[in-house]
This record gives sequence, C-alpha cells and structure tokens, in this order.
Amino acid sequence: MSNVRNWLGALALFVLMFPNPGAQTAAQDAAPGDPASVLREVLMASCSQDGKRFSAFLTSRNVAAFNAMAGSAQDKLLERFVLVEQAGKPRAETDTTGTVSVFCVTSAVTTQLQIGKPDIRDNLAYIPLSVKDATDASDKNARRVVMGLVRERGQWKLLSLGVLLLDLPTLAEEWDREQMQNNEKSAVASLRELAVAIDKYRTTYTRLPQSLADLGPPEGNAPAKNDHAGLVDGALASGRKDGYSFRYVIVGANDVGAPAVFELAAVPAEYGRTGTVSFFRDSTGALHGGDHQGALSTMSDPKLEQ
Repeated sequence: MSNVRNWLGALALFVLMFPNPGAQTAAQDAAPGDPASVLREVLMASCSQDGKRFSAFLTSRNVAAFNAMAGSAQDKLLERFVLVEQAGKPRAETDTTGTVSVFCVTSAVTTQLQIGKPDIRDNLAYIPLSVKDATDASDKNARRVVMGLVRERGQWKLLSLGVLLLDLPTLAEEWDREQMQNNEKSAVASLRELAVAIDKYRTTYTRLPQSLADLGPPEGNAPAKNDHAGLVDGALASGRKDGYSFRYVIVGANDVGAPAVFELAAVPAEYGRTGTVSFFRDSTGALHGGDHQGALSTMSDPKLEQ
C-alpha cells in the first residue's frame, strides 16, 4: 500500500478542487442535489482519463486553468486522483448497506474508492472517501480523506481535500513545470534510443534509414523489414513523443567515399507548455542543448552530459 500512501501525500500537496459551470450535460447526468453522485462521476472520469467530463465538475475559477493545462499534465492529474499510472476501466458498485464504491481497473492495479455519507451544510458538502488497493480485504492499509464540494450555480463542484483548497491556476503552473522537466528527460532518452536504433538498422541493412518511420514497428503480424524494422515504438517512429518533435537528417556522404553519418534534433512540440529546451545530437554522438524559444538547437550550444 505504499502507492496509496504516496498518492495521498502527493494529493495533499497538489490538493483537489474541481467543476465547471459551462459543462452542463455532464453535471446534469450526476444529480445536482446529490454531492455523492457528483463525486462518483468525478472518480469515474478520472479513472478513464476523460478530461472533458472531469472538467464538468470544476469550479468556474479552476475549469479554465484545467483546460489550459497540457494534455499530458491533465492525464497525470487524473492518474493521481485515482491512484493509477494509466487510463483504467471504471465501474461503480453499491453494496448491501447502500455504500457506493468506484473501482478503477488497470493492468497493474485495481483501486477501490469508497464513498461515505455526505455531511451537507448549506452550500458545502463534506464526503468521507476511503482509498485502497481492491485486493486489501482487511482495509488495514486503507487511507481515509474528506472531500469537500461547494454548490455553485445550483451544481455541486469539487472543492477541497480535508482543509486544503485547490488553487488550480497556481498549481497548474507547478504541474506544467514538472511535466516539462519530465518531457525534457524523455526527449534525451528518446534521442539516445533513436541513435542506437539507427546504428542497429545500419548494421542490419548496410545503410542508414531514409526516415524515422523506417525504424517503426511492422504492420500487424508482418515480419520486420527495411521500411518497418521494429526498432522503436510507433510514437517515436512518427517523430513525436512525450511533448517533443524529433528530426533526423543524413549528412556527410560524398562522391569520394566518405561514409554517411546522421544528426538528430528534438524540439518542444509546444514551447512553454511541453518543454523549453531544444536538443541536438551531432554526427559524433555528442548531445547539445539550449533554450531557443522552440527553434532547433545547434552544435554551438553547450554539450550536455548523457
């Protein structure tokens, strides 16, 4: 249950509070007079990483900030909310006592989030929430928090975790910074992976690939071949992964026998949202990087440790 404890610690730091006055359809599906139903819908949307539905339960202050977050940052927020690391399949069950639980099922773990009886005080509602691994039959490692909801324009909106309120506009900046750092680390790792794949391709087919697409997975059950060598995943072969776009060029070949070499570059797909640093791997294998406002990095940029 260390994952549950880590999640609750992160959740307490990031805090929660959501809903959206403009998204009427989703809010109306969950009875506006029933805050427990709203919380159930929030948990279901978080599990399936349905950002549009999730935002229907954000307050007017927070919905714009949520929608402005990068898609990857939105996904990470929703993952934290239900203690998973990927989109899951949600289901809701009601036991013989009338207690509702939301189960978020993924290939790695099934999280059970048990919703308690709301304590409604005018325009505020406080709901006990028990979070645990669904395989924990004893409840020994369950963690309990209180979720706060506020009635806004006749609809219940998620407001708080315990006594902590969410200032999503401010926290969105923190999440985006964290996500950008993760994307930048991923871009460096992807450049390294591409370089290894290109060298392996050259060894196998005695030439350099014409494009990154040549490194991608074969279609269906087809065997690997020179135009689908199966050396990197589909996202990287498409030239875009984890908020970065990748560029590959062949250089150096000439008519007197000089061998062809290659260069790689990575730039933020959306500067300032998915990353700020541009990277360049030169023909010798050295990695350079710098902030170019989204433009390409060059060999004149400082070398980075790999």
